[in-house]
Amino acid sequence: MYALDRLCIKRMIKPGHITTEGYGIHNLPDKGGYIMCPNHQGKYDALGIMLTHSKPCSVVMDIDKSNTPLVKQFINLVHGKRMNRTDAKQSIKIIREMADEAKQGRKFIIFPEGGYHHNGNTTTEFKPGAFKCAVWSKVPIVPVVLIDSYRVFEERTLKPIRTFVYYLKPLYYDDYKNMTTIEIARTVQHRIQKILNCYLAGAAPASLEEME
Repeated sequence: MYALDRLCIKRMIKPGHITTEGYGIHNLPDKGGYIMCPNHQGKYDALGIMLTHSKPCSVVMDIDKSNTPLVKQFINLVHGKRMNRTDAKQSIKIIREMADEAKQGRKFIIFPEGGYHHNGNTTTEFKPGAFKCAVWSKVPIVPVVLIDSYRVFEERTLKPIRTFVYYLKPLYYDDYKNMTTIEIARTVQHRIQKILNCYLAGAAPASLEEME
């Protein structure tokens, strides 16, 4: 099912002249589950990650957005989690499900910003609650940097678009076990924004891996 999802994404981006380059693949844990925490730029974000992430992974989405045409089918294929952010009880239930499944080896994408704000290659405050699933499951947290992902759906152009996905070094449980979720959120956001700042300052995309 994950392979079918990736095939559909590839067929979508080809006529759109979209390419996505992945870096830092070697940073991904070899075994077990983990939680990927990217900055959130737009509707293409999860697709860009799945293109560059060969191992099956799933994603957490807002319940309303996840039930729109095409998105619904994509989410169903990867057994994604639908979260109602206005229902605290339901949100906690979803986070506990993620924690239990991550312990069993599943890999998830969760966007700590809670939504995208059309702010390009910058971040807004990461919400501490997004990291509870990692704390409860004790699995690695992988900061993921998305660059120019917003351009896919926000720019009205026929010119080719390149986006970039950077997998940074994980925070393992021993790294964050003595931190609060607020501290974890700030740490992950800082590491992501550092790479974004380097890109905005003119650093070549291929060189960003060395700047973590």
